[in-house]
Amino acid sequence: MGDVDKVEYKIQAFDAETQNLLKTALKEPGSVDLEQVANVIVEQSLRDATFSKEAGKMCYTIIQAENKKTGRSIFRSGLLNRLQNEYRNRDEMRARSVHEWVCYVSFICNVFDYLRVNNMPMLALVNPVYDCLFQLAQPESLKREEEVDCLVLQLHRVGEQLEKMNAQRMDELFFLLRDSFLLQNGLSSLTQLLLLEMIEFRAAGWKMTAAAHKYYYSEVSE
Repeated sequence: MGDVDKVEYKIQAFDAETQNLLKTALKEPGSVDLEQVANVIVEQSLRDATFSKEAGKMCYTIIQAENKKTGRSIFRSGLLNRLQNEYRNRDEMRARSVHEWVCYVSFICNVFDYLRVNNMPMLALVNPVYDCLFQLAQPESLKREEEVDCLVLQLHRVGEQLEKMNAQRMDELFFLLRDSFLLQNGLSSLTQLLLLEMIEFRAAGWKMTAAAHKYYYSEVSE
């Protein structure tokens, strides 16, 4: 099964017209409005938490198809422009809807995870991703389970890549998390457990031992 076939099952959440648009973008990218395609994918990602965690693969596949068939990068430019616009308005987004905000962070991290330039993560996304993670690590965010879950999930997903791109900012982020774990009042026991797990996960080189996994995730499930 090729990349296009693997991605097509994720299109089922859309209406029939949009499904046709996305299927065409995957197979014949030169025949559709790729800026519209980028907007459709971003808008669905801001609504649908599951899709936001998977959409990076779809974006990667469309970018590869466009480059192969037309040698252009209209979709990638449209996607990055839309991500940048949402990033500029992230404070208003979070104030309006924490769900939408968390979906945005999941999506931009997913895109960062998949998109490559010369086999390296996209430098243009490094600081925006870090800024989002720093927002999730603020004291008021750590009191919201939805934001804590997002922070932990994204650090598991892209933390190691981000540290390779800018280790100083990762140090600063973990100083913040460590201070919150030690000093912040009002954190739930689950949040404290997840923060400790993240601190130890990074200290172990972004790997979790079998014993640590059993300890933390048996605690979470109880």
